[in-house]
Amino acid sequence: MHVTTILAAKGHEVFSIGPDVSVADLIRSLCEHDVGAVLVVDDSDEIVGIVSERDVVRALGANAQALSESVSSIMTREVVTAPDTAEVADLMQLMTKRRIRHVPILNEADDLVGMVSIGDVVKNRMDELEADRSALMDYITHGG
Repeated sequence: MHVTTILAAKGHEVFSIGPDVSVADLIRSLCEHDVGAVLVVDDSDEIVGIVSERDVVRALGANAQALSESVSSIMTREVVTAPDTAEVADLMQLMTKRRIRHVPILNEADDLVGMVSIGDVVKNRMDELEADRSALMDYITHGG
């Protein structure tokens, strides 16, 4: 199964923020959109980083004044992406190996088409398991 299946179910909307926005404003944006991470884009809409709740917590743990700093001071600059042709199993492996929870998804033209979180992957897997269970129960109770 491809990641496009996940995107079809959850949608393609991706939230972003500028690198000069304050961490306090970032937190408000995360809460407003009910997401755990946003992409950081420059004035030409190029991805320059990603910032998550975890980045915020680490920044505040190191410096209580981090709320007034810019997002660029706490963001992860190396953004790990995946193609929209990737298999969900490969995406799970990538997330586990790289210890990341959010992966922007790009099409063949390197255009952003969505973002998948570890929660999205787990939900997808749970849905697959439930479908398999239902099929087996149907087979057992009604025969093949």
